[in-house]
Amino acid sequence: MRAALLAAALLLGSIAVAPAYAADDEAEMPHETWSFSGPFGTFDRAAAQRGFQVYKEVCSNCHSMKEAYYRNLDGIGLSEEQVKAIAASVSVPTINDDGEPAERPALPSDHFRSPYPNEKAARAALNGALPPDLSVIVKARQGGPDYVYGILTGYADAPATMKMGSGMYYNKMYPGHQIGMPQPLQADQVEYSDGTKATVEQEAHDVVTFLTYIANPEMEQRKRAGVKIILFLAMLTGVTYAVKRRVWSDVH
Repeated sequence: MRAALLAAALLLGSIAVAPAYAADDEAEMPHETWSFSGPFGTFDRAAAQRGFQVYKEVCSNCHSMKEAYYRNLDGIGLSEEQVKAIAASVSVPTINDDGEPAERPALPSDHFRSPYPNEKAARAALNGALPPDLSVIVKARQGGPDYVYGILTGYADAPATMKMGSGMYYNKMYPGHQIGMPQPLQADQVEYSDGTKATVEQEAHDVVTFLTYIANPEMEQRKRAGVKIILFLAMLTGVTYAVKRRVWSDVH
């Protein structure tokens, strides 16, 4: 049962669904308050670290993050030594001096290890389903973090009038409301070291914060650069206007 739940965690794509219902039957997308929203938004480091814990203990059993490196974890507030220890706790494939396949402890410069060696192995283990890579899952879904949060918290009992397909689960946010993954997050599924209560909503909020960071590790630098450029252009506009007034001041 545990393996089945983990296997289905965050399978937001590549799963069979029933035909979509009419648009007015769809639930309204949640509008969470995200620390990273807006031109001055930044990542909540504590939430991102808790989200990494959710990913590590739940999602990473089935889902890869092929575009992310262990070194990216320094951006959520982990020290260099912590990043090295996290990387070294897993093994990655390599080739030894004899040219034979081998494994070694991962380095911060390595990509996150994938749970399966290849696509066929993943499908064989999960009844044909292919867990999507989570590196840019927030960017890949319309609605971004709100949509992913909505899916993770949208499970409920199906209405009595609704006939569910075999192996399908009711989700208020999913198009058609029938989704092929069981509820991936459970209350108290993880034990946060900072004492935060691990409700489903909290776990979902934290892991979405982490996945948003993984998809946009340079976001804060971009925003800071954007603010500086806008301030520079505003100053340049003021200087240009002052020069114009000075040059044309004698013209009547």
